[in-house]
Amino acid sequence: MNHIDPHQAYLDGNHRMAAGDLARAEVCYLETLAQQPWHAAARANLGYLKEQQGAVAEAEFHYRQAIALMPDHAQLQQNLGALLLREKRFTESEAAMRTAVELAPDEPSAWSQLGVLLVCTHHEDEGEACYRRALTLQPEHARARFNLSYLLLRQARFEEGWRMLEARWQFDRFPLSFDCAFWEGEPLAGKSIVIGMEAGHGDMIHFCRYAPLLKARGAARVDVVCHPGLRRLFATLPGVDRVHALGEALPAGWDYWTRPMRLPGLFGTALDSIPADVPYLSAQPDLVGRWREALPRNGLRVGLAWRGNANFENDADRSLPSLMSLAPLAAAPVHFISLQKGVGEEEALLPPTGMELHPIGPQLADFADTAAVIANLDLVISVDTAVAHLAGAMGKPCWLLLPDYRCDWRWMTERDDTPWYPSMRLFRQPRDGGWSPVVAQVAAALLSLGSSAAPDHRSDSAR
Repeated sequence: MNHIDPHQAYLDGNHRMAAGDLARAEVCYLETLAQQPWHAAARANLGYLKEQQGAVAEAEFHYRQAIALMPDHAQLQQNLGALLLREKRFTESEAAMRTAVELAPDEPSAWSQLGVLLVCTHHEDEGEACYRRALTLQPEHARARFNLSYLLLRQARFEEGWRMLEARWQFDRFPLSFDCAFWEGEPLAGKSIVIGMEAGHGDMIHFCRYAPLLKARGAARVDVVCHPGLRRLFATLPGVDRVHALGEALPAGWDYWTRPMRLPGLFGTALDSIPADVPYLSAQPDLVGRWREALPRNGLRVGLAWRGNANFENDADRSLPSLMSLAPLAAAPVHFISLQKGVGEEEALLPPTGMELHPIGPQLADFADTAAVIANLDLVISVDTAVAHLAGAMGKPCWLLLPDYRCDWRWMTERDDTPWYPSMRLFRQPRDGGWSPVVAQVAAALLSLGSSAAPDHRSDSAR
């Protein structure tokens, strides 16, 4: 048998992992540990590698083995704490994170990470103190600033929150930029500006409400670059001269560009100055008429969306496990229309017992179609996804189902309404989470609504 130098195998593993070859890196680390089981660095790196592969139990095993060999290693404690936080093992996670800050009290990332855990478990004052401790140690620490921004914005402390949110783009770069100046609030009279993209469709719908405000500042031309699925919809956005889809050849010649989520801060948005003049998006009349013919004519028509983008970091909490979670809604005498597109779309073919659900997802070509369907509905019931933003932007009554854990900042705290969308009602999970109480509350409200006089949609006009 050829002798393998454990140190060389360890170094090879590091090179392989840096190159993204996790399979070969794992082999190298295992070769190292086969000869030197006490090789703490190989054990720690193997834990990190398994975490990247999503093998949580194996990652935890290797982290704990490495910590046994290096009990005073603060970064290992941080890694373990973050892993346990993702698994919602809060008590164990907090123990690891507090050990990390004790071992490295001058490390801002340790304080920032502890702050995340505390905020997630509703200890917001203590979490904020951790963020500010991190920023005392390193004032420009991007993650600490970003984490603090979410807490501040959730509490409607907008002035500092928008400022801290600027840190987001130091590490969360969307691959889109323009060959013109980045707008920092300069005068726009006679100038042209393009609004770039946010990664989420809902974010685009939410923040492109600021386009008319750019026009009001004197901009001669305001363009938008968006996801292809939003292009036809955004043609109805006031104040926009031209809509471009990502992937097409873009013209040159703009004076400025900006990211949508920067606009609230650049306009100094406060709680009492949120631009909520709805509708600011509308459906195309011909599409409204076409969909009117395809939907039930009599009775209450309610759209449903129960799943968001699975790639979103908090999707497991904000989305319902399945359509079956909404089974209690079947008791209401209404026509349900599935607005689910992509993940979960096929569930509409087998709705809960007693639920009359029209599975139109395959017929929705883009958000212009979705808007036309929504225009024909009486109510939309949705989890926190783009469908809810669209309904709110159209001024359509929308009941939004929100998680307790890591609820997005824009819905703020302890409110059943939102100043961003006046037609929206918020239904929140209780402190300990769980969707059953939320769905029961929605079912009761829907039953009450459905028992009122049923609307006749035979003569609906485009709304």
